[in-house]
Amino acid sequence: MKQPNYQKELENILKQIKAQISGGEEAPTLFLHSCCAPCSSYVLKYLREYFHIMVYYYNPNISEQEEYKKRVEEQKRLIALYNGQLLCKKEGESAAGYPIEVLEGSYEPEAFFAFAREYKDCPEGGERCFLCYELRLRHTAMEARKRGFAYFATTLTISPLKNAVKLNEIGFALQEAAGVKWLPSDFKKKEGYKQSIELSARYELYRQDYCGCVYSKAERERQKEKKS
Repeated sequence: MKQPNYQKELENILKQIKAQISGGEEAPTLFLHSCCAPCSSYVLKYLREYFHIMVYYYNPNISEQEEYKKRVEEQKRLIALYNGQLLCKKEGESAAGYPIEVLEGSYEPEAFFAFAREYKDCPEGGERCFLCYELRLRHTAMEARKRGFAYFATTLTISPLKNAVKLNEIGFALQEAAGVKWLPSDFKKKEGYKQSIELSARYELYRQDYCGCVYSKAERERQKEKKS
């Protein structure tokens, strides 16, 4: 069975939105779940000309509170930098698009551990991760509905380590449940992941080397030991 081209689907939607904006219509609203500042760097740069974006930082999978705080503050710093570019008059530093808002969700690691303990022995990228995707996207979809947003999406598809097919399957299922349109994506395509690395370096973003949970951290430590 041929795999859907989610990047192409996204491009077609953006093409329609651009035509609507050019025709005088207001840009639609997007409630964007973000896993971290580095992954959102390219996604926000890419989408801010098409949507009024509110970034939703909801990541209960980050097991250590200190790590959580570090990541959420870096997310807010990046958004402040991007919004500053809209006001900048200097050539090469200014940018087009709409101001970006940010909403920090509740930090509730117990919501992650409620199911994750049962899957503690699953390899990275397996069923535990799929359930984690669903948890974060479900909260995003329901919050988007409550706030009256037109679309919801996630930055997670920019990572080569995340299953974009599974993320989009969950997103489309939640679209039906929440009544908010899912914005399909595979942001890693068209050098999106490469650009996120370049942007992270440009803005000196804190770039973690594991997803966030104790299980992904342990797996990362095992990989380091194996290499050394």
